Amino acid sequence: MKLKTLPDDFEVEELSDFSLGNGPFAVYLLTKRSLGTPEAITAIADRWNLSRRQISYGGLKDKHAVTRQWVTIHHGPRRDMKQDHFSLVYQGQSGREFGPHDISANRFRVVMRNLTRPEAERIVELQANLARDGVPNYFDDQRFGSLGESGEFIAKPWCLGDYERALWLALAEPNPHDRPNDRDEKQTIRDYWGRWIECKAALPKSSRRSIVTYLCDHPTRFRDAFALFRQDMRSLWLAAFQSDLWNLMLSAWLQEHVDPSRLFKVGLATANVPFHTELTDAERTALLETALPLPSARLHLEPGPILTLYETVLADEGLSLRELRVKYPRDSFFSKGERSTIVIPRDLKMHADDDDLNVGRHRVTLQFVLPRGTYATIFVKRLTELAGESASDS
Repeated sequence: MKLKTLPDDFEVEELSDFSLGNGPFAVYLLTKRSLGTPEAITAIADRWNLSRRQISYGGLKDKHAVTRQWVTIHHGPRRDMKQDHFSLVYQGQSGREFGPHDISANRFRVVMRNLTRPEAERIVELQANLARDGVPNYFDDQRFGSLGESGEFIAKPWCLGDYERALWLALAEPNPHDRPNDRDEKQTIRDYWGRWIECKAALPKSSRRSIVTYLCDHPTRFRDAFALFRQDMRSLWLAAFQSDLWNLMLSAWLQEHVDPSRLFKVGLATANVPFHTELTDAERTALLETALPLPSARLHLEPGPILTLYETVLADEGLSLRELRVKYPRDSFFSKGERSTIVIPRDLKMHADDDDLNVGRHRVTLQFVLPRGTYATIFVKRLTELAGESASDS
């Protein structure tokens, strides 16, 4: 099975009741293709000479897709912008910025290709199962793009006060997504770590070189050097770490509340986690009524099953709840809130037909709506595993 063969094979549209009116915030619809949200925002800021702080949006949308999302710009131009991989279309004005809570849901259209006829038929036959029992609400691999080859989250040593380790992971660790120039810069920094003047001389002009320049004058002030990274980037590192911990909580919760005979393991970027084949009425009701809080030191859990679960899972990671906080810089925080344990897709439609890109093969087209923050790729993974397939992004 092949997923995302073409950008048009994966479409995402933000659904929102965000109202237009009067105010200092210009509202736009951003449509992008084969481009990440941060890259699009950077291009917009550069083109219109804006501060990134002027630009607000609700969520990070998949790079390898066609996506539509809302953007606001404080005192933004009342006109459109078009570049090679995105367009920004002016919609009107608002009295406030657009944020994550303004997204009510996301509508998806996903095409699965290169299937045999029996494989396609088995997938379509699972529609009733998926509409009834839904999917575990794991954060999927897109959330963990900052995770390097060591598998160590940048935010973990950051929270524990080991700023040199956090800086090394952020500045020097190889990452599978690195571009050639990034790989070369990181290798140079690893080679000269601690010899900052030599390191600076060997580096081209870049954001990494600017941090190394600071270290030339302050060779052991790793805490302050780490704070030189952009705040939005540091927030992404915190979100990745918190999301992985939440996935571990959900994994343990499912194993406690679903019969083991109806669980199977699926590999995510950070762990093999349980999915359900089907749920009893009692299991489904219990899971739908349960939301697990995002772990952080700001949680004040009463004694009970959830607190016990969190303490146990964090202890296995060498952590405690009180350690899940940022001491410095004080502009970054773990998110607060709860997340449903399972999600039932709305408006689910599935159909199979001939694959126009692979002669003699079939494709399945899925259409569905999921709440904000839920990953369509988790939905596809459960579907393909139940159908006896393994998803491939090639």
